[in-house]
Amino acid sequence: MLNNKIIIIAGPTAVGKTAVSIKLAKRIGTEIISADSMQVYRGMDIGTAKITQKEMEGVKHHLIDVLSPFEDFNITIFKDMAENAVKNIHSAGKIPIITGGTGFYIQSLIYGINFEKKASGSDDLRNKLDREYDLYGADYMHKKLAALDPESSCLIHKNNKKRIIRALEYVMLTGEKISEHNRIQKENKPLYDFKYFVLNMDRNTLYKRIDIRVDKMISDGFVDEVRTLKEKGLTSNYISMHGIGYRQLLDYLDGKYSFSESIDLIKKDTRHFAKRQLTWFKHEKDVIWIDVLRYSDNKEALIDHIMEYIDF
Repeated sequence: MLNNKIIIIAGPTAVGKTAVSIKLAKRIGTEIISADSMQVYRGMDIGTAKITQKEMEGVKHHLIDVLSPFEDFNITIFKDMAENAVKNIHSAGKIPIITGGTGFYIQSLIYGINFEKKASGSDDLRNKLDREYDLYGADYMHKKLAALDPESSCLIHKNNKKRIIRALEYVMLTGEKISEHNRIQKENKPLYDFKYFVLNMDRNTLYKRIDIRVDKMISDGFVDEVRTLKEKGLTSNYISMHGIGYRQLLDYLDGKYSFSESIDLIKKDTRHFAKRQLTWFKHEKDVIWIDVLRYSDNKEALIDHIMEYIDF
């Protein structure tokens, strides 16, 4: 029976998830579901390192280019979309590959986690926290979260306004830390029979790859991409513009930073993001870690290694 099987290819940004997932999908004849919080947006291609049609090599992808950057995207929307995609792929007699670096999203899919259980319907508090964030800034709000939910503050970057506000809202409404709620929810029985692979490499090499990727994004026209989005009316008030790179270049275009300062910030924040991704994956259960540098000259051998674990 294939209707409860899934394969997960995860890992930090710039580790090479896309190429591995494509090779694996072609090997077993299946489709890919993106677990990325930014690649859902149309017109946001360079800064998200979005896979191109050519790079897809004919492999069907889900949850890519499905929303306008003016639309909200969150864990609940992802979970609904991803569950639907999984059902469709299973109905075609295939095993879906979930690929991405947003461990929070992957976790919600595997365990059917209900992140909205208790803290829904509080527009007043959410709006108050939103105004407070804008008035006092990211550092202040991150310290506020650290006082109420230290574990969440370690996993959420201070500039991730949406998740900072969500975590504060949850603990202030319920008296329960969202990190504790999520831990309890993770004790749920998994909804799927899954194989969970996390790609990794030594940190120095990963950070060098991040710097090279950012430089390539700039040479590929990232600034023009952000300028076009800005001209369409997108500002930092939209969730889509909170993504790393987009918010820094938006600040550059608004005169808050010099060009070189904005590039340095993108690289620094991306490195910090990769570190937090790895921290998240280290807390996950039943994960198979793969050092991709061991297979740098032979990607087919890497796929062979993955296939050794896929016994369904």
